[in-house]
Amino acid sequence: MSLNLHTIKTGPKKKKRRLGRGNASGRGTYSGRGIKGQRSRSGGKKGLKMKGFKQNLLRIPKLRGFKSPKPKKENINLTNLDIIFNDGDIVTPKILEEKGLIENSSHGVKVLSGGEITKKLTFKDCWFSKKAEEKIVKAGGKIERQIDEKVEKNKDKTVKK
Repeated sequence: MSLNLHTIKTGPKKKKRRLGRGNASGRGTYSGRGIKGQRSRSGGKKGLKMKGFKQNLLRIPKLRGFKSPKPKKENINLTNLDIIFNDGDIVTPKILEEKGLIENSSHGVKVLSGGEITKKLTFKDCWFSKKAEEKIVKAGGKIERQIDEKVEKNKDKTVKK
């Protein structure tokens, strides 16, 4: 036991209202509820609280749809690739992850057409937007599509009923 127990602070202790304990108590006869009406009945105050709550509900934006559990591809713009890579380099998701351009390469990488590309790069195992693909080919780069081959192999294996 310590000597500093007297420093413990407890919150203010407010006495509970004692209703219906005679008129001399100040809260007798109608127990502070008035004579008649919805508020004087048991359970009467509950429904009235919701009137004010309606405004709060209207202020909250509606949440539509759902969050898909399917993992999303990492996106990267052409400008970032143009700055970091040299002419003739090979670009794969693993290399992008090592250079710190993306966080996780396991879900795939999609190259977007943001900005311009001036270097001839070779891309492997990546997805592309149409404009990004056009810009890469125009700059003299190559796109090796191993992903599409894997997808086509899996399509052949599926049995049609």
